[in-house]
Amino acid sequence: MELGLFMMPLHDQRRNYTEVLKQDREAIILADRLDFKEVWVGEHTTCSCEPIADPLQFFATLVHATKQIKFATGVLNVPQHHPARLASQIAQFDHLSEGRYIMGVGVGGLVTDIELYGTTDKNRVEMTVESIKMMHQIWSQSAPYNIKGKYWDIVVDKTIIPSLGFGPMLKPYQHPFPELAISVMSPNSSSARQAGENNWSIVSANFTPTANVKTHWEQYVVGSEKAGRRPDRKKWRIARSILVADSDAEAKDYLAEPSSSVRWYYDYIVEDMKAFKMLGVLKPTMNTLDSDVTVQNCLDWMVISGSPKTVMDKLVAFVDDVGGPVGKLLMTQKDWDKPNIHRRSMELLATQVMPKLSQHFGSLKAAE
Repeated sequence: MELGLFMMPLHDQRRNYTEVLKQDREAIILADRLDFKEVWVGEHTTCSCEPIADPLQFFATLVHATKQIKFATGVLNVPQHHPARLASQIAQFDHLSEGRYIMGVGVGGLVTDIELYGTTDKNRVEMTVESIKMMHQIWSQSAPYNIKGKYWDIVVDKTIIPSLGFGPMLKPYQHPFPELAISVMSPNSSSARQAGENNWSIVSANFTPTANVKTHWEQYVVGSEKAGRRPDRKKWRIARSILVADSDAEAKDYLAEPSSSVRWYYDYIVEDMKAFKMLGVLKPTMNTLDSDVTVQNCLDWMVISGSPKTVMDKLVAFVDDVGGPVGKLLMTQKDWDKPNIHRRSMELLATQVMPKLSQHFGSLKAAE
């Protein structure tokens, strides 16, 4: 089980945007130095709290500032892009990064983006599946192209001039194309089942309790078996809010601060889910009352915190609860209100917790 970093990214909208970008880059460069294997960054056009409008452009600034970390879009909101344009941008970045790209895609959930791009009344799940198929087809053939769909047509036929290079579209560096993954958050997610059917990878959101995370894999298995395929747990990534400090007391004191970015994060998430009647995502059981979905309870349900030993013990229990090791554990990036605390947390997780965690599960496997 390897370590990754997940960035929505979510920031206090009162912060200076230029400084936010610098700090996010700093976090990724640190993650690369600490041997985090991948970093996920989201895409939003109309949200000052989630301010990365183009994750591929953002990643391009990091290709030569890092050595080994893979760049994953978490996610590209597929219905908001023409498939041919998206396929070309992905292929270009895959070459710039020499294959250090993971194609995370989704339907798009930000209501203001949905309004902006005119997809409110469209079936965005259908659009996403159609777009993925079209992109894969573009990458699997040469010009001419005559790909017809319900939402888009991709036609390059009458104007092809081979001697001038007119007609062909870019193919990715990775053959036949980059790994494809989708994010899932709701209990018993139908998206997880669809991913299993299509042999896509999944990323479980960090803002849902353990019991819900476990259902993501259960649904993935259902989809895989329906397609006659044996599910591979390496295709499952789980994002978690993790805070590692030098002592339990230090972690507890920071989380207790009313202005801590971890507390602010869950205050934002609770308000967001409440606004769209999606509090069920945050509930550990079906019987949990809406009134029980408080910021403090979310911290208790979903944040793994403490000293390296305490976090190690909690992660062992968490992994056992979800049925065993997965492909990647993704530490969720929080706003660096106190940069030294967040840098230290990344360092302790990478250098003191994860090696022991890998050793623990390795010894269990050897004993089987």
